[in-house]
Amino acid sequence: MVTAMNVSHEVNQLFQPYNFELLEGLQPILEAYWATSFPIALVYLVLIAVGQNYMKERKGFNLQGPLFLWSFCLAIFSIMGAVRTWGMMRTVLLTGGLKQTVCFCPFIEHSIVKFWSGVFLLSKVIELGDTAFIILRKRPLIFIHWYHHSTVLVFTSFEYKNKVPAGGWFMTINFGVHAIMYTYYTLKAANVKPPKMLPMLITSLQILQMFVGAIVGILSYIWRQEPGCNTTMEHLFWSFILYMTYFILFAHFFRQAYIRPKVKTKTKSQ
Repeated sequence: MVTAMNVSHEVNQLFQPYNFELLEGLQPILEAYWATSFPIALVYLVLIAVGQNYMKERKGFNLQGPLFLWSFCLAIFSIMGAVRTWGMMRTVLLTGGLKQTVCFCPFIEHSIVKFWSGVFLLSKVIELGDTAFIILRKRPLIFIHWYHHSTVLVFTSFEYKNKVPAGGWFMTINFGVHAIMYTYYTLKAANVKPPKMLPMLITSLQILQMFVGAIVGILSYIWRQEPGCNTTMEHLFWSFILYMTYFILFAHFFRQAYIRPKVKTKTKSQ
């Protein structure tokens, strides 16, 4: 029988950390101050209102160079995170199966997981800067953008504090989606014309992420009674609420951005 400790031992043997992934001291600070995410999110929302009011009578800034650098750095970071977390998740899946990735926490004490989950949480604060570029360039700021940014920050902090293994799937898939998304933003900022299907692919992957997250949540609920399964009804409730709202919002955005324009064009041509 495969146990959580056996899986943890095998993972330690098969997946070795780099020196920078052995960084200590970040986890206790992030766990102790996880609730700081609430005032950060609140300040973020206030600054949106202040920024939009400031730019109301002003011409939008160009910011092409800073936007390229910003997107490029986040693309490289997301690619590195995706490679390392997908590698870890693959190793746990092959050695212990799906249940180990959803329920049991020994693998999340691995240096690689501790490092990348910590910087993943910090990245959710940094990514709030995306909104500054939208406001300063006077681009449309849609509801799904600021709602997603603010709630993901709080939810990630909550999962990090509770060391929920299922959160590993959220981090891993999110790294993968953002690797593609910020690469797309980098190309646009560099005035390189990306494939037309790329924006649709990114939104489709975001919708798929919410679907997978819901499946993981259902599996957590089914397996929650097993000894050692580290999940709570509080986590299951909030993850269900957020995944459901994200799914609805991204699906609506997909329809508005990619389906309705095609229907209108087809109707006009007829």
